[in-house]
Amino acid sequence: MVKLVAMLTSLVVSTTTLATTQDVPIAPFKAQYNILHKGDPVGKGYRELSIQDNGLIEYSYQTKGKWMIFSDKRKETSLLELTDNNQLILQEYKFTRSGTGPNKKQHWQYYPNQNKAHNIVKEKEIPIDFSNGLQDKLSYHLQQRLSFIDNPKQESFDHDVITTSGKIKNYRYEFVNEEELMLPYGLVKALKYKREVAEKERVTYAWFAPELDYLLVRLYQIKEGVDQFEAQLDTFELK
Repeated sequence: MVKLVAMLTSLVVSTTTLATTQDVPIAPFKAQYNILHKGDPVGKGYRELSIQDNGLIEYSYQTKGKWMIFSDKRKETSLLELTDNNQLILQEYKFTRSGTGPNKKQHWQYYPNQNKAHNIVKEKEIPIDFSNGLQDKLSYHLQQRLSFIDNPKQESFDHDVITTSGKIKNYRYEFVNEEELMLPYGLVKALKYKREVAEKERVTYAWFAPELDYLLVRLYQIKEGVDQFEAQLDTFELK
């Protein structure tokens, strides 16, 4: 297994549970994915982790796609703090979408010490319970990687997630099996997990590669029995 280690120095903290100096189990990186629809390439995805000068973690994912006459460009970014027990604490979340159809924008500021969140776009503040390790729709991916590093064998995992509307939902995945995948990146061994949302007839499969510190290397989603999209790891590099 490739062991990726980086050091955060002079970490700026907003809670007493955060260390001033923190070993980060996952080094800054950039990964590129091929996005497919029914087996045809329709775009690219980019997942990236960087450390800001103030010690905060910036984690982002963006996609650029075009299919027939439709185009879609999305980006979401999480700003996070990391505790000494590898728990991510939400600070900020941004989401933008442009292309065919209406553009969308979301911007949240989080205040875990005060159990509240501020919707900057709508200028609205709501009470939120952060006591159970709450994550956003992007940060839970990174939190799960940290969880895998601490505990590689998990029959299932779940995270409470705050959505872009401010609602709390539980994202639960069940272990399926171990597989070898031939991806554009190359041959990798991966753990396969499944998430099913019965009321929406949606099934999502996710593959995590231990040799890349449990990076998400493939994602495949089906809705109402129809192939929705697939993402396959193309390139990976440390920053």
